[in-house]
Parts: sequence; C-alpha cells; structure tokens
Amino acid sequence: MTDLTPAAALNDAALRPAELAAHLAARLCHDLISPASAIVSGLDLLDDPSAQDMRQEAMELIGSSARKLSQLLAFCRVAFGASSSAAVFDSRELETLAQGVFAHVRADLEWKVEPAGLNKPAARAVLNLAQLGGAALPTGGTTLVRVAQEGEVVAIAVEATGPRARLRPEVLAGLRGEMMGEGLHGHWVQAYYLHQLLTDAGGRVFADVGDDKVTFAATLPA
Repeated sequence: MTDLTPAAALNDAALRPAELAAHLAARLCHDLISPASAIVSGLDLLDDPSAQDMRQEAMELIGSSARKLSQLLAFCRVAFGASSSAAVFDSRELETLAQGVFAHVRADLEWKVEPAGLNKPAARAVLNLAQLGGAALPTGGTTLVRVAQEGEVVAIAVEATGPRARLRPEVLAGLRGEMMGEGLHGHWVQAYYLHQLLTDAGGRVFADVGDDKVTFAATLPA
C-alpha cells in the first residue's frame, strides 16, 4: 500500500485557499445541479396541460430528486463544511449520511465503525473516503468502511470491492497533494481536500489498487 502523504509536503503551498474553495464549490454545484434540475423538470411536467397523463411520473421524479438533493446537502455539510459546533459526531449519524449518498450509486455500503463518536477531522475523513470508495465501483460492488481507535490514534480503512474497481489518476494525484493535471477537477479536488484535511490534523493517507479492489487507509490523532 502506498503512503500518499509525505510526497505531498512538497506541494502543500501549491493551491491557495481561495482556489481550493472555488474548486470545491464547483464540485458541489456539479453534484447538486442534477437532482435540482430533475425537480424543475418534474414541475414543468405538472404545469404542462398536454402532459397530464404523466402526472404520477412527474410526482415520483420530484420526490426521488428532492430526497437525493436533501441527502447530498446533509452529507456535504459534514464532509466539506463546518456544519456544527460540536467537537464529536455520532457514528450512527455519520452512517445515515453515508447511506444517503450510497442510495444513489450502484455500490452498497457496509459500515463497521467501532467508536461511538468521531472528532471533526475523523468524521470528515471517513465520509470522504467512503464516497471515494463508492466512486471506485462504477459497475457496483461493496464498500466496506471500518474505523477503530487504537490508543490516541483513529484508524480508518475503506475497501471497495467489485468488478472493474478503479481509482482515477487524478484522485491519486489529489491524495498526494499534487496539483491538478489531466482528468476531471471534480474528482481531483475531493482527494486534494482530503489530503489537506488529514495533513492539517497530523494524519496520513494510504491507497492501494488491486484486481477488482481499491483500498484506502488513513490514520489521525483521536
């Protein structure tokens, strides 16, 4: 397994905070625009006199898209934002947030988090790693999330197992703290943000890609 943190020390100053915020905002807008647009499409169908036979379909579209939008917003408030003044997040609430995101992807989530609560850096790290695990399974599979506290250290392991499991090069670059090269900024910026988050918390991140399996691991102070 490759330790992705030390190499990043050379690149920590490469991206200004304002630029990171702009890239994260673009990523969030990309994720949220799809369900928001679907809600608008459903409302347009309800307003169309010639489409009244599709009223039921329109209501179902609005309902499913609204749930997806709400779940994504709740997830992002914790994974990327300062959603609470609380120092510790309940692990059961974190599972609910993660399951909300996995309800809209092909992969399944298996949650095995031992500590009852996680501090803010650990909570954000586990949510982002879980989402990266789900994204590594484009055709489906299982993302296993495990968290244990060993003394003063929180250890996170995420195993994404399924056919055609993969990790985009821009994700690896972001986890190393490297600047964006080729690829999609939306995939890169989440990994880069995670690198910055763990580095600031005194933690480390690892990744490994094998046959039909992608593994992430992180450690940080409890």
